[in-house]
Formats: sequence, C-alpha cells, structure tokens
Amino acid sequence: MKLTGAQIFIECLKEQKVDTVFGFPGGSVLNIYDELYRHQDEIRHILTSHEQGAAHAADGYARATGKVGVCIATSGPGATNLVTGIAAAYMDSVPMVAFTGNVPLSLLGKDSFQEVDIAGITMPVTKHNYIVKDVTKLGDIIREAFYIAREGRPGPVLIDIPKDITTSSAEYTYCAPREIIRDTGRFGDDDIARAVSIIQQSKRPYIYAGGGVTNSDASKELLAFAELIKAPVGCSLMGQSCFPAYHEQYTGMIGMHGTKVSNMAVSESDLLIVVGARFSDRVVSKADRFARKAKILHIDIDPAEINKNIQTYHHILGDVKVILTQLTKNLEPKDRAKWIDQIVRWKQEYPLRVTGHNRRAKDIIETLSELTDHRAIITTEVGQHQIWAAQYYGYYLPRSFISSGGLGAMGFGTGASIGAKLGRPDRKVVNIAGDGSFRMNCNEVATAAHYRIPIVVLIMNNKTLGMVRQWQTLFFDKRYSQTDLDHLIDWVKLAEAFSAVGYRLPMDGDIKTVLEKALSETDRPVVVDCEIPRDDKVLPMVPPGAAIEDLILELDLEN
Repeated sequence: MKLTGAQIFIECLKEQKVDTVFGFPGGSVLNIYDELYRHQDEIRHILTSHEQGAAHAADGYARATGKVGVCIATSGPGATNLVTGIAAAYMDSVPMVAFTGNVPLSLLGKDSFQEVDIAGITMPVTKHNYIVKDVTKLGDIIREAFYIAREGRPGPVLIDIPKDITTSSAEYTYCAPREIIRDTGRFGDDDIARAVSIIQQSKRPYIYAGGGVTNSDASKELLAFAELIKAPVGCSLMGQSCFPAYHEQYTGMIGMHGTKVSNMAVSESDLLIVVGARFSDRVVSKADRFARKAKILHIDIDPAEINKNIQTYHHILGDVKVILTQLTKNLEPKDRAKWIDQIVRWKQEYPLRVTGHNRRAKDIIETLSELTDHRAIITTEVGQHQIWAAQYYGYYLPRSFISSGGLGAMGFGTGASIGAKLGRPDRKVVNIAGDGSFRMNCNEVATAAHYRIPIVVLIMNNKTLGMVRQWQTLFFDKRYSQTDLDHLIDWVKLAEAFSAVGYRLPMDGDIKTVLEKALSETDRPVVVDCEIPRDDKVLPMVPPGAAIEDLILELDLEN
C-alpha cells in the first residue's frame, strides 16, 4: 500500500515493537507528530522539557529494559540538543535510535533556517547515521538502524529526515524485525580450549566485569562461571549490578574509586579475566603497573578494544553470554580456598569505612538500599554522589545501576530515571543527584510531574561542585575556583512549583522516616533535599599517576 513518509515512519516503529518514544516537536517534524497523534493508542509519546532530557530518557529506557530507546527532535537546535545524550549512549554502548527532522531536500546546504548538518556533527558519536534523501528507502533505513543499534556492541544510530520526505509517498510492505544472532563467528574451539587451560592452571584468578556483561544479559552466566572457578569478582562503574553485591566472592568496584580489596586483588592475581570491559583509564590508572603479576584473558565483542589500552595474554572475541557458557561447560571445578581466604582477610582488614563526620551520604544511600530491599533501579548524575551510589547501594539485580560512565554527563540522571521508570514500572526508580548536576536538567521534574511518573530524586546537597572541590582540596592547595554553589534555590519549593512533592532531610534529620515518605508516593515524583557536609570525600581514591593499589584512604587524610 502507498503511504507518506510520516506514515511509513510510524509503521516501522510498530514493526520494531516500539511502545514509547521521547521527544519535542518542531516545524520539521510536524508531519511525524501528526501521525503520532493518530497512533497515540499504540505508541506513547513523552514530551520532555528539553531535547537533551529526551535523549537521556531514551537511554535510561534502553538500559533498564534492554530494548532500543527512541527519541525525536526537530531540526537545528532541536537536533543539536540531542548530541550530549547521543554521545553518552555511544560511550556506554546503549542501543538507541535518534530521529531528527531537517529542512526540505531543496534547502539542504544553503544555511536555511534551523538547518544543521546533524549527521556530520554526530558522526563521531554514533555507530552509524543516515540522511534520508529518497522516501522509497525510508522504511529499510529505519529497519537497518534498529538492527545496527542492537547487533554486536550496541550503540546509538541517528536518522535525519528532511521535511519533504515525510510528505512524499512510497509503497509500504510490512517487514518483521531482523533477528539478532549472538556473535559466535570470531572464536573457535581452540580459543576456548586455550582459555580453559589458562584458567585451570591459575592459582589466583580474578574477574574484572564491565558493562558488556549487562549488554549481553550475561549476569547469570557470569555468576555460574565465577562460582565454578572460585574467582573473586570486581566490577567497573559500568559493570555495577551485573554481579550480586551480597555474594561472598564480590569485592566491590575496581579502579580510581574502587575498594582496596578489588585493587589489591587485581595487583596480586596471577590471571585477570576481563569480561565485557575496555580497560578504561578510570580503572587502569598507571598502565605500566596494572596487573603486573597476571596473565590477562580478555573476553569482548569489539575487536577494537583488544590490546588497545592493555596488552593481553589471550583474548576471545564474541558475545560474552555465549563465551561464558562455553567456558563453564568445559571447565572443571578447582579448589582455590587459599586465594578466597586471602580475599576474606582483606575484606575484614580494608572495609569501606568513613569517619563519623564524613558518613552522611553513606548512611543515606545504605538506608535507601535497605528500604528498597536492594532492588531499586538507581540512576545518577555525575560527581561524588555517582561514586557513592556505586559504592554503598547493594545491587542485587542486573540492570539496576544506570549512570553516564564514559562521557560523564552532568544532568543525565533525571531524564534517565523517567525513561527507566516508564520501561520498568514494576521497579522503584531513584535518581541520586548532586545539587550541581541536578540544576542542569531539573526541568525534567516537570515532565515527570505532568505524566505522574513516581521517580524519587535524592539531592546530595553540599552546596558545591563536590568532586571538583575534592580535587581542589587534595591537589590544588584548596583554591576553590568557581566550585562553591551558595545559591538561594529552595529545592523543596522548586519541586512543589513543578507539582512534585518536596521533602527536606537536614543534617540532623531522621533518614529512614524521610525516605519512607518519599518511597511511598505512587503517582507523583518526589525531590528530597538531603543536606550533607561540604567536604565529604569520595574515598578510596587513586591519585593521578599512581598505581591502583596505591589508594588514598580515609585514614590517610586523618593522619
């Protein structure tokens, strides 16, 4: 049958089982929005307060569900406002398809009103992007974009649609989504056999798990693998929640703000098994001193990551879930009691501890973890609160920690929490924010209030850009240049102005009582202004140029 481009757009979204899109209308996408109006019973559109919020919401939806997140913006500033969100998804390997409108084909390249080369702008931060110049190709482009976003290492794809493409007509025929086949073509029996031999010979194996475990939905396989080989497990920031925090073999986060136990285990292991991680500088720190005693076995789907930052002893290219399953089938159980006992002793000797005046954020997040039975979805902004959320919330379920890890985009969390809650309405969703990050995109509380989305925002309010201030304290002789935020914003009144609920948690306030009230709301967003000390620190911390085992501990600062 013959349909307009805008109608083909809708039919292709329905083919891909898209139920929710996030966006903001404008002149170049009016025909698309007219069709969204006609199909509002089939595809829910969430009007965000800003296009950046739409991109972050699509990101949060994708991370919470494993589906492709979808966002829409008009041409010019609407399109450029998506860029930060697209880049955040690209850095963290999140499947997303972003649609932008553009001026008609006849006006492209003429500096027309609200014209930008959004395909050129986003080329470095997308897996692929398109400018649709022929309406007969629109359907196939959309289908291909959804496939590319999901296959292999996931990531965002952008489709730029000139306005006249949405009004032109072409034949449309239904096409079922192309099946995603897990990548098994780049490794063979010899690769598995060699890895099995390396693992069996090791006495002190350690597993460093990253976001690829989550992307592959391989948490169960990782757990079975770790239990079989009796290896302790630590996670990168992006790997948080892929391995249960309650497990005796879990040692916590690795890297710059990792636990002493995790970082020592990396340094003392004789085999480092890296699963779905990319050896980020925030994990490795001083590369020539990283895991010096260990052979490195790297399991990853992306060949570009092999030997990019750290030289490996052996690697297996392919889908993490499939590879872990194959390894587990071929391995024999081995007693590594001596190594596990060492890990237990380190846990007792080096717990995550803070002094009395410096523990407010820890107490708030640990109380939140207990009240939510360790099963909430936690989104974060970027800064000290982000690391505290990784350190102190005990994640029991996969896809429970959603944060801008690679890009580190302040303002990420509120939009992401909206997307996560709409994708997983059965789960409590809490955005842990700092006052500096939150004020960047706090307008998305209005979005949550309008749609009655019951997210909870905890503002760790220390009236400063906490992480930057921490660096200024430790490495810049306390020259606090432009980090104090002695603003006069009343966050409770702001929440109420957005038709949300606001609570205050002063320094001497009862944490449990306030959080119980916040978590009890079922149809309105809640903002909790949590007062914390200005000079709370994120510790442990690896200073610049140091090896990961040379951490600054709380006790070091007291002496």
